[in-house]
Amino acid sequence: MGGGLGLRRRGAQLPLALLLVLVAAAAGAAAGKGKGKGAHGSTSTRLRFRRDSGTFKVVQVADMHYADGRATACEDVLPSQVAGCSDLNTTAFLYRVFRDEDPDLVVFTGDNIYGADSTDAAKSMDAAIAPAIDMKLPWAAVIGNHDQEGTLSREGVMRHLVSMKNSLSGLNPEGVEIDGYGNYNLEVSGVNGTSLGEKSVLNLYFLDSGDYSTVPSIKGYGWIKASQQVWFQQTSSSLQRKYMNETPKQKEPAPGLVFFHIPLPEFSSFTAANITGVKQEGISSASINSGFFASMVEAGDVKAAFIGHDHLNDFCGKLGGIQLCYAGGFGYHAYGKAGWSRRARVVSVQLEKTDNGEWQGVKSIKTWKRLDDPQLSTIDSEVLWNRGFNGRRKKNTDGS
Repeated sequence: MGGGLGLRRRGAQLPLALLLVLVAAAAGAAAGKGKGKGAHGSTSTRLRFRRDSGTFKVVQVADMHYADGRATACEDVLPSQVAGCSDLNTTAFLYRVFRDEDPDLVVFTGDNIYGADSTDAAKSMDAAIAPAIDMKLPWAAVIGNHDQEGTLSREGVMRHLVSMKNSLSGLNPEGVEIDGYGNYNLEVSGVNGTSLGEKSVLNLYFLDSGDYSTVPSIKGYGWIKASQQVWFQQTSSSLQRKYMNETPKQKEPAPGLVFFHIPLPEFSSFTAANITGVKQEGISSASINSGFFASMVEAGDVKAAFIGHDHLNDFCGKLGGIQLCYAGGFGYHAYGKAGWSRRARVVSVQLEKTDNGEWQGVKSIKTWKRLDDPQLSTIDSEVLWNRGFNGRRKKNTDGS
């Protein structure tokens, strides 16, 4: 994370047989390096909406804080859950949620490992991501403020993530001088064979929100720098022009979703009355406002931004037409709250269907959270964005 300096965790004791299975699966899955097969085992890494349902589903995993597997104890769990609880509980939760949700993309939003407690950062990262690789799921990642505190530099961590099997992560855009590591975008094409099958109908932006301030007079966490914001706005503008001007021309930009680790100061704008979810700790943003929220608003295509860092916050709140969403803490070697389940955020994007049955552009964006409890409970389902509404009040029949 974020605000807490400790590491903590919750989860039931795993049977020895299951632990051995998870260890074997993680070791085997992490062994392969380089670009392997793409989405769901196909030879292409092109992301697409599903033909049967017209959906594209993302599972966001925030703050695994993975270290040395079974040797790494849990934090912030009930006394009855301490024995046998380790990083392998995080691994087991990943398998549970991936099997149940069957995502089209997994996004790891930073503090994927806890570098300070990791004997070998590369091995820890391999083990942390292993379930996604084992299940042949395409995945992407950004880094947080703890990933680089071990045996790999910040650049080294990101390079390793990019090199791993099924990774769609990017180090940085080619030919661009830009701050940080892990600034890139992914395009999600429409349903194959439809009029929008060769267009990106959903754009995903990933940014490195830094770790800690490098300016001596400014304390605290890092922030998204001006060079990153210029790249983001230029990329957004280019994608919008292409979507709206190239045949078949579209009337509105394709929606955009943004992923990074450290919250923006604007996450402090909400109270319990205007959020879905909970706010149980302070907003651990940078102590200065670098203006990235304004950059997202000005870009015009961003519908939601998804972060981690503050493990006990899992809310979404709408500001300036953009939904600002926490995922809530996922990992068991991360501070948490005993009795408050670890969780993942799911984002489901739905296409519109014409009268003749052809899938078109995005109609709606929904989200919910999955809890690592006995029922793998689904909570806080909500619509983040609907085409045609966009937060604007519809006129009444009397014109008011």
